[in-house]
Amino acid sequence: MKQKHFKYINTLLVVIPMTLIMAFVGIVRNYGFGIDWHFKFLKAWSVMLPVAYLAAFLIIPNARKLAERITSKN
Repeated sequence: MKQKHFKYINTLLVVIPMTLIMAFVGIVRNYGFGIDWHFKFLKAWSVMLPVAYLAAFLIIPNARKLAERITSKN
């Protein structure tokens, strides 16, 4: 696989389970397991996934730079 695609696929594979867990916890905490909890879950997740995917491309490079700066100090 080409290296340029790796970054996008890797980010997607991290974001999908994280947003699934966050949407599930948010729906269960706020609404419980009501009659239509799965529709609320899918609605929340469908908004969370693209937002988190785009935000990851802004956050990851800055977090990497900060981590390198913190760990490189002796």
